[in-house]
Amino acid sequence: MPDFKDMLKFFRMREHLSQSELAEKLGISASTVSMYEVGRRQPDFETEEKIADFFNTDLNTLRGRDNESEQPAYYLDKESSDTAQFLFDNPEYKVLFDASRKVKPQDIQYVADLINRVSGNSDDTGC
Repeated sequence: MPDFKDMLKFFRMREHLSQSELAEKLGISASTVSMYEVGRRQPDFETEEKIADFFNTDLNTLRGRDNESEQPAYYLDKESSDTAQFLFDNPEYKVLFDASRKVKPQDIQYVADLINRVSGNSDDTGC
């Protein structure tokens, strides 16, 4: 389960902000943002409220508290959730996801098979 440091980094990256840019917008130092994100320091309540307001979220979400019982899951199935998390963790793959929206399913399968053969994840040698 994520905590404050993870959620702060998530929100900052979602807004495409560097630590310095976020610090400037919040009126704190970049080193303070960095310490928050690695968990070496916790903000005081006023700063925490300022951060939550900036990202237009509530304190429970910012603190990584589980609100699942109150809200339905964002993704309807685990596969979609896992794919979204993979793309978040590996932004370099996003271009493949974006490109896949414009091609036929059989072409996507062909490329996936090709990647598996090249990476050695397939028994098929192509011969």
